[in-house]
Amino acid sequence: MTTLPAGLPVVVDRAGGTPLAAQISGQLEAAVTAGVLRAGDRLPSSRDLAATLGVSRTVVTNAYARLFAEGWLEGRHGSGTYVADVTTPSVSAPALGPGRESGLGSAPLNVTDAPERRRVPPGRPVTSADRVAAGDGTGGPDWRTAVHVRRPGLIDLQPGISWADGIEPAAWRRAWRQAGTHLPSRWPDPHGLPELRAEIAAYLRRSRGLAVTPAQVLVTQGVSSGLALLADALLAPGDKAGVEEPGYATGREVLRRAGAEVVTCRVDAHGIVPGELPGDLRLLYTTPAHQYPLGGRLPVSRRQALVAWARAAGAVVVEDDYDSEFRYDVGPLPALHSMDPDVIVYLGTASKVIATAFGAGWLVAPPALVDELAALRPRIGVRIPEPVQHAVLALLRSGDLERHVRKMRLEYARRRAALVEGLTHGDGDAVAPGADRVPFRLLGDTAGMHVVLELPAGYPAAWLVDAAAERGVAVYPLDRYFAGPPTMSGLVLGYGTATLPQVRRAAAALSRLLTRLQ
Repeated sequence: MTTLPAGLPVVVDRAGGTPLAAQISGQLEAAVTAGVLRAGDRLPSSRDLAATLGVSRTVVTNAYARLFAEGWLEGRHGSGTYVADVTTPSVSAPALGPGRESGLGSAPLNVTDAPERRRVPPGRPVTSADRVAAGDGTGGPDWRTAVHVRRPGLIDLQPGISWADGIEPAAWRRAWRQAGTHLPSRWPDPHGLPELRAEIAAYLRRSRGLAVTPAQVLVTQGVSSGLALLADALLAPGDKAGVEEPGYATGREVLRRAGAEVVTCRVDAHGIVPGELPGDLRLLYTTPAHQYPLGGRLPVSRRQALVAWARAAGAVVVEDDYDSEFRYDVGPLPALHSMDPDVIVYLGTASKVIATAFGAGWLVAPPALVDELAALRPRIGVRIPEPVQHAVLALLRSGDLERHVRKMRLEYARRRAALVEGLTHGDGDAVAPGADRVPFRLLGDTAGMHVVLELPAGYPAAWLVDAAAERGVAVYPLDRYFAGPPTMSGLVLGYGTATLPQVRRAAAALSRLLTRLQ
C-alpha cells in the first residue's frame, strides 16, 4: 500500500479488487467533495504522481481522464492540472450594469433562413412584439429545437439548447477521424449502419435498462425525424393524434402536416392524465420521464393506466425520452417502453447530449414496424448521413459519449442550482428580508436543462420578457407551448447554453424584476 506524501489523500492498494485508476480517481473525487482539495488547487503531473505512487503513468492518466470528463478537474494550457470549481454556487453575483460583461455563451449558431420574418436590429433588446413578428407566438416554432440566433449583449436563457462547448475537443476529433476512414456506401442501409444499431441497443440497455435488440432500432436524425416517419406510416388523413397540452409545438406541427387531426390532451403536475384520454386516438405523443415543458414525472400507476388505455384503444404511444440522461434528484424511472414494447415506440436523441445541431437519434419499435419505416425512407427521400452515423458509433465504442454525459450532468446541475437559488433567495441587495415578492413556483427543476417559473394568474409574463431583455437577459414565455388558450402564465428558463456566471447574473436580474412586479 502506497500513500502520497505532502498531504494529498491518495492511497493505492494492489491487493484490492478495485482497478488502480478507479482507486485514484475515486479518492480524488472524495477529497474534492469533502473540501480537502479546493477549487484552484494544483495536482501533480501524471508522471510525478505515477512515480510517487509506484504505478504506471497510464494508470494515473486514466484516472485524471475520468475526472476531467466528469468536470472535477480542469487543465490550464502550459500550466498543469487543477481542481475545478464544483461547489454549489452562491447567490451574491453582481447585477448587470455599465461595464459588466454580459456576453452569450458560445453555443453554435443555427440560423434557418426565413426571409418572410422580420429580423431584430443587432444590439437592440428583443421585445414581445419582435417575437410575435418573428412567428414564435402561440402555435409558432417551439424553442426546444427552434432557430437559435445569437443575440449580442444578451444572456440567453433559451430552453432546449445544449452546451456545445462542453464537448471534449480531443474526443470530438477522434470521432470524426474515425468517421473519415470510411468511404461512402454505394447504397446506404435505410435502417442505419448495422454496427451503430447494435451499439445503440447496448447503450440503451446500460443507460435506460431497455432490453432491445438491434432489429428493434432505427437510426434517425432526431425526435422530430422519428415522429414524422411514424406519422407517415401509421396515420391516414383525418386520423386523430393526441399531444400534450402544454407540450412540444414541433411535435404538434409534425402530426398536423401528416394530415392528422391533432387533439390536445391535458397534463397536470405529474404529466399526461390517462383517465381523460379519448378512445378514438390512433397515436399519442408524450414525454413521460420529464414532461415538456412543465417537468412532471409520470408515476407508475399512470404508466400502467396509459398502457391499458393504449391496448383498449388500439393506439400507439410514442414516448419521447429527450433528456433522461440529466436527472438531479433521483435516478430516472425505467422507460415507458419497457412496460409494453408492442404498443409503445421509444424515441431518443443525441442532440440534447452532444449538440443541438448534431442531428442524430434513434427509434425503438417492433422489428416489423422498424422494417416498414426503413422501407418508407427511400420513397420520401430521407437519408441519414453516414459520416454522422460513423461519428456517433465512434463516440459510443470509445465510451466518450457516456463520459460526456457524466460531465454534462455535473455541469448542468451546477447551473440549475445557481438558477434555482438565485430565484428563490434573491441576490442579497435587491430584496430586503421580509420584502414582498411575487409568489411563484418553480416546476421541473429536478431534471433536464430548463425550469418553468409559474406566475400567479393575472401577472404578465410579457412584461417580464420585455423588462428582462432591457436588463440584458433573454427569457421565453410559457404561453408558446399551448395550442389553445394558455391556462398558466410564466417563463421557461433554459440553462444549457448560458455559462455558470451568466446564469447567476440572470437569476439575480430576474429576482429583482419579480420584486418590482409585486
